Amino acid sequence: VQLQASGGGVVQPGGSLRLSCEASGFSLDYRTVGWFRQAPGKEREWVACISGSDNSTVYGDSVKGRHTISRDNTKNMTYLQMNFLEPEDTAVYYCAADRWLYGRCVSEPDFTSWGQGTLVTVSS
Repeated sequence: VQLQASGGGVVQPGGSLRLSCEASGFSLDYRTVGWFRQAPGKEREWVACISGSDNSTVYGDSVKGRHTISRDNTKNMTYLQMNFLEPEDTAVYYCAADRWLYGRCVSEPDFTSWGQGTLVTVSS
């Protein structure tokens, strides 16, 4: 059972990146998936979530309107499309999957599976 986040890199302010989260050993179908980030010297922050039950999405205030979470069940992957990146978006980004199926982001998912993070650096 493993999650792997990828797609990070260095980008200029205003640029875009797409992060990927690939699951192996279990299926992301009907499973709530969340993206989190942790900047240097700061606590981990929740960024975005897609519900397992109905694919409804929820975003943190700091990224709302700029980032989009999605999933492709045929590839067992979840994505975070990040647009209009700002230096404040610099962080290690992690994906996590809910322990239970058919959950919802607003119902306090039990994120027990975590991926290795991918570093996003926004700098000119």
